[in-house]
Amino acid sequence: MTGKTAAHPAAAPATLEIRDISLSDLLEAVGAGVRDFQAAPLYGLFFGGFYALGGWFLLFLLNYLDIHFYIYPLATGFAMIAPFVAAGCYEVSRRRETGVALSWAGVLGSLRRAGGKDLVYMVIVTTFSYIIWLNIAAVLYVIFFGLRPLGFLELVNAILTTPGGFMFFAIGNLIGLLLGMVVFSVTVVSFPLLFDRHVDFVTAMITSVNVVRANPRTMLVWCLMILGAMAISILSLFVALLVLLPVFGHASWHLYRRALAPETAKP
Repeated sequence: MTGKTAAHPAAAPATLEIRDISLSDLLEAVGAGVRDFQAAPLYGLFFGGFYALGGWFLLFLLNYLDIHFYIYPLATGFAMIAPFVAAGCYEVSRRRETGVALSWAGVLGSLRRAGGKDLVYMVIVTTFSYIIWLNIAAVLYVIFFGLRPLGFLELVNAILTTPGGFMFFAIGNLIGLLLGMVVFSVTVVSFPLLFDRHVDFVTAMITSVNVVRANPRTMLVWCLMILGAMAISILSLFVALLVLLPVFGHASWHLYRRALAPETAKP
């Protein structure tokens, strides 16, 4: 198998049967993700490094432009576009799962072929959500601090020592959490689903939401694990993404495989 077309020849539309998944399934998916990373670390480090480099560039740009208040929302919202960056990890996991040899040409080539326009639409949805989050952060900053730019340390001091700063931080995080939960619900399964099967992006998003609705406890724990990994990444200035992104990317693939029954054609 060298790509999506070879793996999924033209056939009748497939049914999407959602399974119940437990916390043990989640732990097994994470364990499988760790094993995939250990078995093919160079691929994981490549995709994790690409993501980390993007974060470093944006941090440098914000610091250069002296708009430090964007640093925190940029870092916290960076997880919204992670599922697309991790798509290469899905292919590595899929190839290991099916016994197909790994190659850079095969893995990178699959990214060009997978999902087609529907995968692009999902990228647009997540990128637009990210832009909305950054705009909300800008509006909240103007509401609480006006148009005067604060340095990073000044902003941190205002958050820690003033009521307005605390409200800015609290309201911003609450809105970010709500938006993040929405994005998580529509993407947790949709990206690997689009990568793996012939479905449109609307079906993929609806299926993802239905998986979350069918398994709220497990998905809540998975969401909290992702938030924890993102917190570690921020504290490490994105260095931890070199390992965390591929591990969670591989784990996302295995969790998706547990959440949906194998593909079957309609009669």
